[in-house]
Amino acid sequence: MSQSATAIFGARRDQAFPILTDADIERMRRFGESRAYAAGEPIVTAGTVSPGLILILSGKGDVTRAAIGSREPMISYGAGSFVGELAQLSSRPSLVDAEAATAVEAVIIPSQRLRDLMVQEANLGERIMRALILRRVGLLESGISGPIVIGPPGNGDVLRLQGFLARSGQPHRALDSDTDPCAKTLIERFHVDPHHLPIVLCPNGKLLHNPGEKDLARCVGLLRPVDGDKVYDVAIVGAGPAGLAAAVYAASEGLSTIVLDCRAFGGQAGASSRIENYLGFPTGITGMALMARAYNQAQKFGVETVIPDEAKLLSAAPDNSGARYLLDVGDGETVRTRTVVIASGARYRRLDLANLAAFEGTSVHYWASPIEARLCASQEVALVGAGNSAGQAAVYLASHVRKVTLLARRGSLDATMSRYLVERIKAQPNIEVVADSEVEALDGEEGNLAAVSWRNGVSGERTTRPIRHLFLFIGADPNTDWLAQCGVALDAKGFIRTGTELGPVHGTMETSRDGVFAIGDVRCGSVKRVAAAVGEGAQVVAALHAYLARDGSQAGVGNARNSV
Repeated sequence: MSQSATAIFGARRDQAFPILTDADIERMRRFGESRAYAAGEPIVTAGTVSPGLILILSGKGDVTRAAIGSREPMISYGAGSFVGELAQLSSRPSLVDAEAATAVEAVIIPSQRLRDLMVQEANLGERIMRALILRRVGLLESGISGPIVIGPPGNGDVLRLQGFLARSGQPHRALDSDTDPCAKTLIERFHVDPHHLPIVLCPNGKLLHNPGEKDLARCVGLLRPVDGDKVYDVAIVGAGPAGLAAAVYAASEGLSTIVLDCRAFGGQAGASSRIENYLGFPTGITGMALMARAYNQAQKFGVETVIPDEAKLLSAAPDNSGARYLLDVGDGETVRTRTVVIASGARYRRLDLANLAAFEGTSVHYWASPIEARLCASQEVALVGAGNSAGQAAVYLASHVRKVTLLARRGSLDATMSRYLVERIKAQPNIEVVADSEVEALDGEEGNLAAVSWRNGVSGERTTRPIRHLFLFIGADPNTDWLAQCGVALDAKGFIRTGTELGPVHGTMETSRDGVFAIGDVRCGSVKRVAAAVGEGAQVVAALHAYLARDGSQAGVGNARNSV
């Protein structure tokens, strides 16, 4: 093992890079095919889809990463070890290069068969899955692989691209175009005008000029074409806690499942800096970590993900198509499915200020992650909101910034925030709660905030402070605009109506259209909590089975299992 790998993985390196026994290898052989590599022959190439997990029987393979003008060694694999990380679980492009240092005899286990191994060989599959996850975590924390984002720090588009990659669980590097010599070398090599920054260098060598999220996702292999000929048992719109829970339970019970999301997996829960009241995590867990586990679990069971891609229209499929519904996802692509689960959640509310958009992406933020924390280090920031998400963000930011001014419209946090968070905020010396107040004005230029003004609703006093970063956690509205022409009944506020309010024959999560269900925050009357969303995601799978059986579509379902 290289010194680089030892430094990254520390005490968990043996779990990240286990050496399998002869008995383990024999159990794995039936899932793959034998392959020989000559010395110097590529085993895996960064930016291209690898053939699968490569189990080395004899010989030695070296993993390297591309550096500016050279290659840097990462780790060497010998007999009994395997080459791969989470990308190999779902046929995504490799993040690193690997080649045979000597003649290598190996067994290649394709992605589908790797997922079969996880299910059929539970103990061995658990060890392999843990290794794949730890390797991805190591790549994320070290920033030594994946696409390279080059541009000025604090630039709105740089932050946008970094935020998308971070929320997608995609390792990447960000280089300061003003000071980093490697960044300057790349800018000169590709003859990039500074006005065209940021640029992104993908692992496959392709250069993108300030790409949109979809273009970047395609380049790094996160977004793949939809199979227009396949008919899915269920299409899930939204990859938050409700949607991912439904995906895990549906796929684990044999339903062919596809999940779509217009941004990234995790939803608003993924933006939570810390969740401390979720069952089973007494020390708390970040929203991103919790949602990443759910996303990896979904991939383990073979869920197909189309992220970021947006559902635009839901319509009935032709009678002879084998599907009941068509989901238009743009770019001329259509998902064909027997059932639909709408878990599209909610979108962040914005302040009613004329110049708000000018500061979004650079100075106005809707979630608090390590990216924003680094950006605001040692500064005073303002945060608007009085719910649990606002409290979690305030506590998280307080450990990174000089001061957090928490602005709340009400006179107290007690009515809207969990008690443990209220007490924690009171205990933080650098959090000031300003009650009965609303932001009135933002001042700055060229997209950079210079001052925030707010007014006290009781006294009428106006306060202005030199604050360069504003965080908004003021709730969300249902993300149902795309359903306006789809015949799904909504309430006056735009939430999806379900259950008995539509009639006595409707189940709890059934909408006004047969075979279409709604779960999570987007559903009228739902409890706006992560645990409740997960519960609805699990519960809706029973309704899917019942509908498919009643509709006569069960013949198209895989080997469904009634598991918990």
